[in-house]
Amino acid sequence: MNKEIQRMDELYKILARHAHLYYDLDAPEISDFEYDALVRELKELELKHPELVNENSPTKRVGGAAASSFAKVQHKTPMLSLDNVFNLSELENFYSRLNLEKLEFTCEMKIDGAAVSLIYEDGKFIRGATRGDGKIGEDITENLRAIKSLPKAIKAKGLVEVRGEVLMKWDSFNNLNKSRELKGESLFANPRNAASGTLRQLDAKIVEQRGLDIFLYYLVDAESHGVKTQSEVLNWLIENNLPVQPVWQKCVGLEQVNNFILEWQDKRFELDYVTDGAVIKLDDLTLWNKIGATSHAPRWAVAYKYPPEVASAKLLSIDVSVGRTGVLTPVANLEPVRLAGTQVSRAGLHNFDEIKRKDIRVGDIVKVRKAAEIIPEIIEVDKSLRNGSEKIFEEPVTCPACGERVVKVHGEVALRCVNRASCPAQLKESIVYFASRSGLNIMGLGDKLAEQLVNSQRVKILSDLYDLSLDEWASFDKMGVKSASKILAELEKSKTQPAANLIAALGIRYVGKTAAEILCNNFNNFEDLKNASAEKLAEIEGIGEVTAESVRAFFDDKANLELLNKLEAHGLNFKLNNNLQAENNKLAGKIFVFTGELSSLKRDDAANLVKALGGKVTNSVSSKTNYLVAGDKGGSKLSKAESLGVKIIDEQEFLNLIKA
Repeated sequence: MNKEIQRMDELYKILARHAHLYYDLDAPEISDFEYDALVRELKELELKHPELVNENSPTKRVGGAAASSFAKVQHKTPMLSLDNVFNLSELENFYSRLNLEKLEFTCEMKIDGAAVSLIYEDGKFIRGATRGDGKIGEDITENLRAIKSLPKAIKAKGLVEVRGEVLMKWDSFNNLNKSRELKGESLFANPRNAASGTLRQLDAKIVEQRGLDIFLYYLVDAESHGVKTQSEVLNWLIENNLPVQPVWQKCVGLEQVNNFILEWQDKRFELDYVTDGAVIKLDDLTLWNKIGATSHAPRWAVAYKYPPEVASAKLLSIDVSVGRTGVLTPVANLEPVRLAGTQVSRAGLHNFDEIKRKDIRVGDIVKVRKAAEIIPEIIEVDKSLRNGSEKIFEEPVTCPACGERVVKVHGEVALRCVNRASCPAQLKESIVYFASRSGLNIMGLGDKLAEQLVNSQRVKILSDLYDLSLDEWASFDKMGVKSASKILAELEKSKTQPAANLIAALGIRYVGKTAAEILCNNFNNFEDLKNASAEKLAEIEGIGEVTAESVRAFFDDKANLELLNKLEAHGLNFKLNNNLQAENNKLAGKIFVFTGELSSLKRDDAANLVKALGGKVTNSVSSKTNYLVAGDKGGSKLSKAESLGVKIIDEQEFLNLIKA
């Protein structure tokens, strides 16, 4: 029991991190298949312990929250996600639960893109939005207008809402990454993230240049348009010149559905776009309302997820790369093999303990898996094929980039180079991170250019970036005066970024954008932050002991203080002013948590009221929480608040409190 509860807590944290990487940063570290497997494990534990279910559980999640950069759009009809099945037996269970005779289905390939909603009025395209959290999305109308395959006018009159997926086909994806590599910019991990990241651009011209596509598959309120089945919906879309993916089929009974799935398991790699499964929907639309939906997924449809493809390859050698924080990561070089429709020659090994645990040796024949386009990994070694020539890989004792010793920090699996100040590999990665979207967003300063800056020794610490002249920037490979001028303009613009972006850009361990914003909101000025003790930092809600120790260690390092002084001299923003300065501090020092549904306020609006009055809002209940505001259908936070003795108030008491 205790182990299961502990595992639930672990899964909430793990999945929250990967959801943030996937939905908010468009930078996944694991495949969809691995993420789905973790969600399934959590779902099974939640069924066993329903009283402990977190109301923000990823098993209830539809998508990501709407970004603040775009206007918010409320969907009249929620944009739900789909439940997944992973084998034909689970699909048969879905079929049985429908409890209907001689069912007809529409089977479509599952597009790995970004879900959107489009509205046409009297034939003209007037608005488009992302799915967001299913209820509220982002208004991306101008970006959608830049997609050439999307018609700006259709034959149908009146109000029409259609939904589908924005995607990037393989040719566009490969061309985009080649272009980014030439410019020294970081590469997109896969077409889905390239499409999602492109849709979030504030400049529609960038969207147009990147060559996005769109496939539509859903017609809201289809019956009002005289359409009665999903197969008719697809034909209706085609008749109105709206793009529909070419692979779909009407199937009668489970056997035909199974045949469709099996037929396209391998054939999907011949398509010019990414698919990771098949979507099976009841064809009769009148049954949709009858069967209904859960809070996050319809019961009349399901997504069949294909398993990652596995292939065998010879391990030729193992390289060791050094990351921004000094962590050494082994990477396998493979004899090229065809896998999931692409040529694979490298695979991740995660860490050196994994090499030992799996007994991976250079020269081994290894099994490699790759879920669609995600970076492949070695599953296991085929030891039956060993001939005695295989070599055990020796764990490095010095850094391959600078030659300094490496250590294994207590409590960590990774080896780490201790030469943070002058290790060229760490400096290069620090420059890339400093310039990234998570940092100061210096466009054009990517891997290739960072490597030249370090190799030429023109940049020895981050502040040196602001010392280089136009001629020096222009002297780098594939730069020139025009590109150099753009870099200088970007560097100048970076000086106006909020202090939270600067703090995040510094690369302090465990301090990302969210933690940086929390630090900025808890100190009046940078000097106070710089001099705060680890104990004081750990008391801040959302920071914790590990992050506090890391922040304190960063400011105790003389080299870091020298860097900060130089960045300040260059005019970067160190003012900890934020947008949540309270006009009235009546709730100063008070911490609020909200649970359930409020009737007169949206949760975000209620949270902003607290912040405007000097209070703080967190997502989890702790002993430091002053008030839990409980709306309808409150979850596990209620029982936790009761056990900790936290004051629980209803919506009216909350309104009385802020008006008092």
